[in-house]
Amino acid sequence: MARSNLAPASPGLRYGLHALLVGLAGFAVVRAFVVSSPKAGWVLGVGLAFVFVYLAGAGTARRRRDHPVPRRVALWWVTGLTVLWAALTWLSPEGAYLVFPLFFLYLYLLPGHRGVVVIVLATAFAVVALGLHLGFSVGGVMGPLVGAGVALLIGWAYGALRREAEARERLLAELIRTRQQLADTEREQGTLAERARLAREIHDTVAQGLSSIQMLLRAAERDVPEPGAGYLRLARETAADSLAETRQIIHELTPARLGEGLASALGRLAREQAERSRIRIEVGTEEIELPMATQTALLRLAQGALSNAIRHADASRIDVDLARDGDAVSLTVRDDGRGFEVEGAVASAHEEGSFGIQAMRERVAQFDGTLDIASTPGHGTTVTARLPLHSESEATE
Repeated sequence: MARSNLAPASPGLRYGLHALLVGLAGFAVVRAFVVSSPKAGWVLGVGLAFVFVYLAGAGTARRRRDHPVPRRVALWWVTGLTVLWAALTWLSPEGAYLVFPLFFLYLYLLPGHRGVVVIVLATAFAVVALGLHLGFSVGGVMGPLVGAGVALLIGWAYGALRREAEARERLLAELIRTRQQLADTEREQGTLAERARLAREIHDTVAQGLSSIQMLLRAAERDVPEPGAGYLRLARETAADSLAETRQIIHELTPARLGEGLASALGRLAREQAERSRIRIEVGTEEIELPMATQTALLRLAQGALSNAIRHADASRIDVDLARDGDAVSLTVRDDGRGFEVEGAVASAHEEGSFGIQAMRERVAQFDGTLDIASTPGHGTTVTARLPLHSESEATE
């Protein structure tokens, strides 16, 4: 039988249901012999069959906890139980008591309106069977009706609890994924910033020193006669080889995606996203000297904004602009999609466990910047991130 996150809610409830069904079936059988019913033999046979079928299905479900029984088999099982219960109730009025625990099986295996319909039919059958056995009375009618009402209320509460638990699990999973993504991004930013710092340090010290040595040796080579000039020439060539190797090291330390600058990286990102989404994406940028950490942050912000626009905006065109704005750099992602109410959408996204916008805000906050989202239903959305231009040391700390 199919299982859910809360089924069974606890071993106590599961074993309690088992004991209730077996106990009520046993009570019907014993009662038939106590009153010397002429149908006692039939009641015994049907009662044993009912208990056997129920325990066989429950045992199979327990053994296959990791591989639930197919739904079709579970439906045949509950159908067989219902037929045996109807036969037992027709033979003995005490069999009608079994309908109450059966209600919970119906609600579990037949969620939604189907379970309610089956409960109504089972209740009607129990009322008729009791009336034929004992005569129709208020108690004979109200008993099954009250039992059905209580079962439906408990089933509704259980369903609400299950939905809340599933929502919490989704929220927790999204939170864990987002936290991991933020941690990975922070590590990536730190790694890229450190690689960029090393590349700059090597460029400004070793590479510049080797270049100066090469120039000085070239000048000295012209003024020194042989054989000294030959040694100077050899030293100059050695310095040139070392300078070439140093530049190769600098190139390898530069992050691949940002190796040609942020403008080129944004262009590649736009082309990749346009090919996947079939949406026209235009990039307008100016080449700006930025710390590697700032470049990485702006690239990640562009990725997040483009992803949101492609998934939710239903846009035909997206524009990405990067420009210097006084003592700051601004990244603007603008789409011509359907737009939305900003405050309501942000609150709804937070309630549903979507952390895309929150992650962008946190990333901007790391650089003491600002994130502005402007949107109107039917008139598109504009996301603008503005990061101050700190000194190189500040950006890489």
